[in-house]
Amino acid sequence: MKSVSVPFGAPHSHGPLIPDFLGTLVMVRAGSISRSRPAPVVREWLLPPGVLAGASLIALLLSPAQIRTPVAWCGLVAVALTALTSAGTARRVRSAEAARHTRARAEAERYYEQREAALLGRLADQRATTVWLAEELLPAAVARLKRGDPASDILRAVDFGKHLDKEFTEALKGALRALLEAVEAEEHTRDASQRALVAVARRVQAIVHQLAKDLHAMQILHGNDIVVSRGLQDVDHRNALIGRLAASIAVLGDARPGRQWSKTIPLYDILRGAMSRIVDYPRVKLQAVAEVAVVGPGAEPLMHLFAELLDNATSFSPPHAPVEVTANEVPSGVVVEIEDRGVGLTEEVRQRVERVMAQSQRTIQLASLGEVTQLGLPVVSRLAREHGCEVHLRTSAYGGVRAVVLVPRNLITTMPPSALRPNDFARRRANGPTGPVSGPYRPAGGPTRPAPVPTP
Repeated sequence: MKSVSVPFGAPHSHGPLIPDFLGTLVMVRAGSISRSRPAPVVREWLLPPGVLAGASLIALLLSPAQIRTPVAWCGLVAVALTALTSAGTARRVRSAEAARHTRARAEAERYYEQREAALLGRLADQRATTVWLAEELLPAAVARLKRGDPASDILRAVDFGKHLDKEFTEALKGALRALLEAVEAEEHTRDASQRALVAVARRVQAIVHQLAKDLHAMQILHGNDIVVSRGLQDVDHRNALIGRLAASIAVLGDARPGRQWSKTIPLYDILRGAMSRIVDYPRVKLQAVAEVAVVGPGAEPLMHLFAELLDNATSFSPPHAPVEVTANEVPSGVVVEIEDRGVGLTEEVRQRVERVMAQSQRTIQLASLGEVTQLGLPVVSRLAREHGCEVHLRTSAYGGVRAVVLVPRNLITTMPPSALRPNDFARRRANGPTGPVSGPYRPAGGPTRPAPVPTP
């Protein structure tokens, strides 16, 4: 099939491309080009011999008897010669007509072949452009939208080339514009929702922090009254639970969980601070904990991450079963293991957990949290991604779940001299594993509650 150079961008004069293309293909494939032979030539060549034969017969009848024989022979020869001449002439006429028809048919077939090739080329260009739009242009455009580029700038930068029909190009640009505007509206809605979540979380955190200060002042004032002191500790613990929930909401809004510490915090204090933010903190048993510290910017996120994992471990294990925590230093950082004695992970649950954590690393869709919101795993996944931690959930030796957290080396530092408490260090060396005290724990570096945030 011969190719032909056709200006694809030129407007088509026979209506839309696809109907015209299909109609042409149907016409060519169905053999709409005339296949009939040329019309038979009217047998005019019989007329001259016939007339001559009639004249010869009349002459033969009218001629005297003496010359009828020569007249008959002359007439017969004349008729034969005339018939041969007429037949030759008619044959030449038919040959010329057949040649003309063959040339016309070849030209028609060549025209429709060129037409079909042009239409197939246009269709191939449109198909390639559509595939490029779906596989390359749309993902790149959506990525630019998420980076904050307006849809109008993206549309102006798109060029489909001059080889496509104007109508087709306008249709693609219209579809792309509608899609980008929908994605842009969705991104604006998501950003507004996240900002609203963060604003609410910060207001709650400010209230929680102020309440913690008031409770601390009341504990100093009524410290001698054991009953009042224990009641204040319980209220302070419940206040810490509210603060953890507010911090989780802030993380879902793509913000920091709370305050940012200015100095390093011992890992032991980080784990004890995480224990103070869960309900069943007495069940958590701290085993061997590496003598390292966490840099200030990573203290609050790690404390919140461990609190979520501890809450998950205590919530899905028997009420009186202990939850053991160990922290060991490795070349790439510190590995913290939280092991419970619950029902473990089935294959279906494990796949769902991995899917939730993988989705949360990219983005958190509030609609996907469901009516019974499980904030723990999405929050853990988001905090781990932002700070370079690795979190793995495995089956423990007790049949429950063992959460393994690898804290990277850039978040770990040496223990500051002010954090080395001789009494605690000697007690840990002498007595081995230690358990939590009978009440919420406050790290030596300051309160576990987030700092107040200015509100408008």
